[in-house]
Amino acid sequence: MIATHLPALQVVIPLLAAPICAMLRRGSHAWAWATVVSWTMPVIAVAILLQVLEGGTISYWIGSWEPPWGIEYRIDTANAFVLVLVSAIGAVVMPYARASLEREMPADRQVWYYTMYLLCLTGLLGMAATGDAFNVFVFMEIASLSSYVLIALGRDRRALVAAYQYLIVGTIGATFYVIGVGFLYVMTGTLNIADLAERLPLVENQRPVFVGLAFLTVGLSLKLALFPLHFWLPGAYAHAPSVATAFLAASATKVAIYLMLRFFFTVFGASYPLADLAIPALWIALSLAAIVLASITAIYENDVKRMLAFSSVAQIGYITLGIGLNSEAGLTGSIVHLFNHGLMKGALFLLVGGIAYSTGAVTVDRIAGLARRMPLTFAGLVIGGMSMVGVPGTVGFVSKWYLVLAAVERGWWWLAVLIVASSVLALVYMGRLVEAAYFRPAPASSAGDQEMPLSMLVPAWVLVGACVYFGLDTGLTAEVAAQAARGLLGTP
Repeated sequence: MIATHLPALQVVIPLLAAPICAMLRRGSHAWAWATVVSWTMPVIAVAILLQVLEGGTISYWIGSWEPPWGIEYRIDTANAFVLVLVSAIGAVVMPYARASLEREMPADRQVWYYTMYLLCLTGLLGMAATGDAFNVFVFMEIASLSSYVLIALGRDRRALVAAYQYLIVGTIGATFYVIGVGFLYVMTGTLNIADLAERLPLVENQRPVFVGLAFLTVGLSLKLALFPLHFWLPGAYAHAPSVATAFLAASATKVAIYLMLRFFFTVFGASYPLADLAIPALWIALSLAAIVLASITAIYENDVKRMLAFSSVAQIGYITLGIGLNSEAGLTGSIVHLFNHGLMKGALFLLVGGIAYSTGAVTVDRIAGLARRMPLTFAGLVIGGMSMVGVPGTVGFVSKWYLVLAAVERGWWWLAVLIVASSVLALVYMGRLVEAAYFRPAPASSAGDQEMPLSMLVPAWVLVGACVYFGLDTGLTAEVAAQAARGLLGTP
């Protein structure tokens, strides 16, 4: 029955589709093929999520080899939620991609872009689905190598520098990760994540285990752009093709955060309480630094893509803050913000890409007065900005509400106040865009600027609409995130 093989199909379909895409000669054909594959992915992901919600954790054995000897795809609420996010973002950005890439990229490169995109999608979905720690590394390399190419294909020569910098940092992060896995394997004799969780208590308080945890933490922190290991991210987001920026910003760092959650809570949570290792205090400190310092940097950025990139570093700070709070409410806030930030940042980068399509460059000065000529684009930008700030009725409010609750539960009113007050920083840098677009006079050079094509505008507004819909109806996002948090914490 096909329903039993959905975990494998989630990864195998885009993996097999990539070489087929590479053999297509025309960019339009490659786009059509990649779009059909991308639209299949969220259907499978939602079906998997429904199976998990109804029947519990799915254990799928690759090649009928029983775990822990064989590779297992093990899917619970947490990674099913991530699969839905990654596949949904991929499905939304593909209709946008055709017109955007035709403007930004020579025709002979477009086939390779779509091929690399399918490989990147494979890697991200595989990292989320697999229950094998070394298999995570394999998929991590697939996603990373393809994302380096996606960034390097940008029309700006600085994209090559950004891709090279990302390659160096990504290689270091992956190396740290696989060294950490090696330490755990030496001590436990297994690579299966569920089996690791069972065997670690047998080697409790052994120094190699702590060393392995340290390597894993640093490696994944580089991948998720945890402050101050975020230096690769602004350049990568600013110079990549617009559709690649939107896809990677909404999905890649979120998968790395999921892996951090998996190792912290599933593998080490029972036998090595995080509070005993001083990890929560460290993560809270780094998260607050990310929220404040990255937001201040965003305020002074003139390049809008870089502004949103530093905003991503700050928003990742909110996610890691919930991890540091180490409670059900805090973890719920982290997981729901993981999903919500994917929607917000995907929408904003698609809209900014549409502005670049029309104007050729996106700086605060260049968008002066453009709201009159591109009203739908900037209306979406305003709504996305409101969600970043955390205005009630948007997804950003839902995330911050849970984080405030978690802080109050611990009696840390000072932290609750900081979470609310930090929204003012987002209001300032998003307010700069609104002020420039709506209240400054348009330069004479913008006379020919107009709305992006509908094929680009509609996908952007799908994500904008999702920012409002899931801000009003939290039945899917917050409730699933709460169930995922309970699963990671091991509470009923």
